[in-house]
Amino acid sequence: MDYNLKDKTVIITGGSEGVGAAAARIFAKHGANLMLVARRKRNLEKIAEELRSKTRVEIVAMDVSDADACANIYKKAEFEFGSVDVLINNAGYHERGPVESISAQDLAAMIDVNLKAPICLCKLAIKYLKEAGGGAIINVASLAGRTPVPGAATYSATKFGLRAFTFALGEELRGTNIKLAAVSPGPIDTGFIMSNIDVVTDITFSQPMSTADEVAQEILNLVANSKRERSMPPISGFLTTMMYLFPWLGRATMPLLIRKGRSVKRKLKAQMRQAEEEQGA
Repeated sequence: MDYNLKDKTVIITGGSEGVGAAAARIFAKHGANLMLVARRKRNLEKIAEELRSKTRVEIVAMDVSDADACANIYKKAEFEFGSVDVLINNAGYHERGPVESISAQDLAAMIDVNLKAPICLCKLAIKYLKEAGGGAIINVASLAGRTPVPGAATYSATKFGLRAFTFALGEELRGTNIKLAAVSPGPIDTGFIMSNIDVVTDITFSQPMSTADEVAQEILNLVANSKRERSMPPISGFLTTMMYLFPWLGRATMPLLIRKGRSVKRKLKAQMRQAEEEQGA
């Protein structure tokens, strides 16, 4: 596949760790200029230092829910690199648990980071992508946005909304040479899940886990190919589609999936404890 990213400018939110950092590495490998955005400046500086021997990297430490600050990302990217060619909306926030147990502030934060921020960033990107003659916007959604997940109701809602927005905006921009696509992974082996494993719903672990590098590769592929969405892994994408179309199937299989996920979760926790003990030895 021809990625043709030499000297193209790629903006990555949540770009300091996990999937965002993995995406930064793979785009750097293909010669893209990078504008990395995240809240923690120290983490951004670390990945930037790693990649500056391969490509040009600029960083912006900010909260993506700050709409005014979002506009400055594009101004800086255009000033430093001359254009904006790709936007990857990867930043995410998840406060887990039943809705009634989560504060109103955290519910609002999930909506702000996972849905409002990507919508705002997409809107701002259109002008720059048109000026560049086209480009791509890849939104990182989730399998939780393809079928509702108990214990992650608001998170599911934001990712469901992000998918719908992605496809609708893609239709609005048809004929502009601007590609819109979503990657919808299941569980990913990053700190987003593993550092909070005790509060992650058991059913989450019923699905095969992807690595950050695998998700980053699919993001790169979506920039270059004609697909509108990539579910990861494909079998889980098929399962979520069936559960969405036939809710009775979801309710019938839920107990089995929870038991499977609970077993996988126990094994993962045992592996983590063993690794901690070995490090402490």
